[in-house]
Amino acid sequence: MVQIQGQSAPTFAAVAAEFERNFTERGDVGAALSIVVEGQPVVDLWAGSLDQTGARPWAADSVVNVWSTTKAVNALCFAMLVDRGVIAYGDPVARWWPEFAAHGKEAVTIGQLLSHQAGLCSFRDPAVVEDFYDQPRAAARLAATEPLWPPGSRSGYHAISIGVLAGELFRRITGRSLGQFIASDLSAPLGLDLTLGLPVSEESRRAEMIAPPELATDNMATDLNPSQVAAYLNPVIEPLLPNTAAWRACELSSANGFSNARSLARLFGAVARGELIRPDTLAQATALQIEGVDEVLGVQARWGAGFLLNTDGLYGPQARAFGHSGWGGSFVVVDPVARAAIAYTMNRMGTDLVGDPRDVALIAAAYEALA
Repeated sequence: MVQIQGQSAPTFAAVAAEFERNFTERGDVGAALSIVVEGQPVVDLWAGSLDQTGARPWAADSVVNVWSTTKAVNALCFAMLVDRGVIAYGDPVARWWPEFAAHGKEAVTIGQLLSHQAGLCSFRDPAVVEDFYDQPRAAARLAATEPLWPPGSRSGYHAISIGVLAGELFRRITGRSLGQFIASDLSAPLGLDLTLGLPVSEESRRAEMIAPPELATDNMATDLNPSQVAAYLNPVIEPLLPNTAAWRACELSSANGFSNARSLARLFGAVARGELIRPDTLAQATALQIEGVDEVLGVQARWGAGFLLNTDGLYGPQARAFGHSGWGGSFVVVDPVARAAIAYTMNRMGTDLVGDPRDVALIAAAYEALA
């Protein structure tokens, strides 16, 4: 029998019950859930194990790779630059990164880049995972690449490459890496467990990723369009990469953030209350950049400037909700109307691209309590 640890307010008892069902009925091994409303934690729960054996219990300060939930943090960092008057979403990327203009990309704006419209969802020449670890070289390759579609005509999810592109752009604008900025401007002042990659000194707190057989690379679909081939197969991203030292040693603001539900909810709970960035900046960051069937994801998507906007109830009933989800099930949802944030992190990866049953149950229960 799983032992749920932490606290939840009485009005959120149904949320706690669904969190427990994630273990008893939906296959969770180790996970954490946090909800912050008006800056106050109303749910802060954790349970299970850091590994498949059950030998290392999940603790209050355990961290795990949250995959693409990291992109919400990436989007927030750029929003903070907008808020400080350093950039505007309508600025061309090539203003700071002249080489990026190659092959007709001179007009691509920062907003378009963050919303996956640049046509650079991966390399066009053969690549291996290690190419992403040499980020200066990877950035130069991507800047010199001909886009896979006319930029601005559609979105095509830049699953990993946006981390290289955003990281290089951020460095050219500020002189600092995104990892350095997150450490100094977010994690330190707010007391967060949030890093790009993971220092060796924090290894004892790390959860191992656990992938079901269905996520094996030899089970990938074969009827892929050229953009999907580039994004998914060039190179193939293995679900257990976060368990390798090389992955943890690099900084990819697209996919290798290490955090926990408490820290993500605290961070985006502050955003929901109008902190960190002003409400008018948040409105710009969450303004619709593009919508439609995403070229890579193959499903309907609505993109802000790096944030995934609520689509078809993905993030509950509030139309203005936004956030990001990570491969396998993690997510952060921000509701600026309820001034709330919901975050869930876990190590046993699910197979649903959208609609993971664990996420659906938690978000539905949370909104019943928020009503």
